[in-house]
Amino acid sequence: MAMASSRGGAGALVLAFVTVAVLVSPALSAPLDGAGFHSATCPQLESIVLSSVQAALQRDVALAAGLLRIFFHDCFPQGCDASVYLKGRGTEQTMGPNTTLQPRALQLVEDIRAKVHAACGPTVSCADISALATRDAVVLSGGPNYTVPQGQFDSLAPASENVVDGLPSPATDSVTILARAFRAKGLRDLADLVALSGAHTVGRTGCPFFADRAQRMDDAFSRRLAANCSAAPNRLQNLDVVTPDLFDNGYYKALVNSQGVFTSDMALIKDRTTAPIVRQFARSKDAFFAQFAKSMAKLATAPRPGGNVGEIRRSCFSRNARRAIDTVVDASAGDEEGFAASA
Repeated sequence: MAMASSRGGAGALVLAFVTVAVLVSPALSAPLDGAGFHSATCPQLESIVLSSVQAALQRDVALAAGLLRIFFHDCFPQGCDASVYLKGRGTEQTMGPNTTLQPRALQLVEDIRAKVHAACGPTVSCADISALATRDAVVLSGGPNYTVPQGQFDSLAPASENVVDGLPSPATDSVTILARAFRAKGLRDLADLVALSGAHTVGRTGCPFFADRAQRMDDAFSRRLAANCSAAPNRLQNLDVVTPDLFDNGYYKALVNSQGVFTSDMALIKDRTTAPIVRQFARSKDAFFAQFAKSMAKLATAPRPGGNVGEIRRSCFSRNARRAIDTVVDASAGDEEGFAASA
């Protein structure tokens, strides 16, 4: 897979030797870099991620949608910090919008982390692996390639429930509400909102999640949704009724024909500010792909309240064990506890 070049050496130096003197598991802090961030410490990284995602999609094509949804739900609350992967009481996975995240996709990222750390030592965060796996799932499903900013560290704590509850809702949110949420994350162009909504070109959902749309029964498609759910309440509905398993612009073609599944989908074609963008993407897959790549890169650098501070987890599902020692951490040494530092 072709990737843009970047300052790999600078990224490696950030991670190579960091001195810390702390009484609890400390925090890493560093700037983001481009595609070559891990080239010195883990040259196998991208091939491991790509081969793992490719094998997984061959077994279960629905994993592409699962990875995309997890990535969005991770990045919106407090930046792309793998906080959504933490398990246990009071974590984001127990909060309303995240209780239906796909367990198989969460586990896939953890499985990839295990392979990466076995090959390179604990030099790559779950946040970076999640971003790379999501990008590869998009590409393997037919979508555009894009450069993934790397060097994100894993959070030390989950986002608060109030913040997680602020995730955009596909069930009932209007364009005004959605645009406000996107602007708060640095996605100020309405094209960002429309393009990232295009992730619905893959994936399926259950009847309770589009009940608002079905119950309106204000067009032929919504009446069909209502009838289908009445006949088989547990059935899953394709979000893109044109090409459900292919990452393309079929989702926008469906919107133009009033065949959006969520209320928020239909809002994009009904609102005069976003309808022209929807029609443009319906006409041109290239236009959609170009904007999606740009918007995903912007989402990948959504602001983190405390900056890029955290650790590289030994397990994506839990914080590293606390260690009351003074140490000099060498990223290339493969410290079995994982590592963390404070810049």
